[in-house]
Amino acid sequence: CAGAAAEAAVAQHYSRSGRAIAARRWRSAGGEIDIVARDGAEVIFVEVKKAATHAAAAGRLSRRQIDRLCLSAQLFLEGEPEGQLTPMRFDMALVDAQGRIDIIENAFAA
Repeated sequence: CAGAAAEAAVAQHYSRSGRAIAARRWRSAGGEIDIVARDGAEVIFVEVKKAATHAAAAGRLSRRQIDRLCLSAQLFLEGEPEGQLTPMRFDMALVDAQGRIDIIENAFAA
């Protein structure tokens, strides 16, 4: 499916940039996180969205999804040595119809 292909391309993008992929499609009671990557001690939770354009992909993230991602991230961090004190961020990976990837680092900070 196109979503799985987009997730695989984004995971490869993170790997090529030197970040280890800790999990793909990590599931919890809170929901699913598309990709969990590591950059040193920092955990990066990545939400992948695919659409015809990057703008259309960005528009596919709802407030409800953000809330579920945050809950899932909290549950993931419970398994980390530093728990909730683990350095982390949420990235949004936008994939357009041509397969171009645009990463918005720390996307939920605003």
